[in-house]
Amino acid sequence: MDTFKVSKTLMDHVQNPRNNGRLKNYNGHAKITGPCGDTMEMWLFCEDQKVMQAHFTTTGCGPSYASGSMATCLAEGKMIPAAAQVSQRDILEALGGLPQDSEHCALLASDTLKAACEDYRRNGETDGRDPEKRTGDGAGSRRPGESEEDFRDRCRVQARLDRIGRKIVVLSGKGGVGKSTVAVNLAVALAQSGKRVGLIDADIHGPSVPTLMGLDGKTVRFEGGELVPVLSGGIKVLSIGFFLPDPDEAVIWRGPKKMGAIKQFLTDAAWGDLDFLIVDSPPGTGDEPLSVCQLIGNVDGALIVTTPQRVSTVDVRKSVTFCRRLNVPVLGVIENMSGYVCPHCGGEASLFKVGGGERMARDMKVPFLGSIPVDPAIGESGDAGRPFVSNGSDGKTARVFRKIAQDVMGLCAETRR
Repeated sequence: MDTFKVSKTLMDHVQNPRNNGRLKNYNGHAKITGPCGDTMEMWLFCEDQKVMQAHFTTTGCGPSYASGSMATCLAEGKMIPAAAQVSQRDILEALGGLPQDSEHCALLASDTLKAACEDYRRNGETDGRDPEKRTGDGAGSRRPGESEEDFRDRCRVQARLDRIGRKIVVLSGKGGVGKSTVAVNLAVALAQSGKRVGLIDADIHGPSVPTLMGLDGKTVRFEGGELVPVLSGGIKVLSIGFFLPDPDEAVIWRGPKKMGAIKQFLTDAAWGDLDFLIVDSPPGTGDEPLSVCQLIGNVDGALIVTTPQRVSTVDVRKSVTFCRRLNVPVLGVIENMSGYVCPHCGGEASLFKVGGGERMARDMKVPFLGSIPVDPAIGESGDAGRPFVSNGSDGKTARVFRKIAQDVMGLCAETRR
């Protein structure tokens, strides 16, 4: 805080944080570990949708204590919808500001408060006097009609996800649009930006991530009862492809078995602390994407991939509707195979129609993130098991991928405020 003018309010909340400590009786709870490594936990006791008490703990330093203290003070006395809207900016303004390198503490406090409010609303109002039915890990109490086994699985998923900053699902209502290519190159671009990244290939019947990442033939280890993701370029990867003894073997599974495999990727994998978890879903709006969104619970956003032709955008529009039904924020639409880049002269030609994805995004009132041209180098890189953006290219296609990655980081930050 050397060059930062510390306000009296900030110093007061650093030295004497309010509401610090676990709340014995509560009916809203959340615990989040931010990308910085600090963990914040909040407990709410609410009556008639009003926050009567809010408490917190944190593993962070002074700014983290001040942010948690101010967030709980701002929440107390508010109705749940208003408490859930307490933003990073509200906390910073109430404290009189934080040093720039500590402003993320206010975002972590805002995120944790919002998640605790969501936990209260998700589990229904209770009197807070039955702590044995609480999990203590942010998963909430057992839901009506939920079996004990499903409840334990949900708690295990939540315990894993508490250590992951942002969860992003890559979707498309149409097959063959290059969704896996987008997911893989996005993951690599995020890793190149210094982020800790995990990648789940949730396409049970057609897993292509191992091929695109050059991981064909790799297998997953079990250590201490956990699945250890395969590491590639600093990215932790899981795919059903790692479990198949023969790559030509067809996976002939019905819905429950597919959901069980995806659940295991979330509950039993040693993901550790991640900034981003990217989930490459199969095309359509069926079992796998539904399972992913339901198991994760609080998906930070979806990227929707299409090609320019109407035959693609008609189906892909359904992915936007799917997200809205499940309350998953749509981060944006990406138009793949938009035009053609000549490998010799670098010139572009309209091999297919262009602009269909942008028009669809405009019609559906969701962001448009960019157009990726048909570039032979992308196909060559994928076949060779080297993600395109890892080749060090500075051409237009590589720049588009990197810009999308930067936009995704910015949009994810906005969805948490």
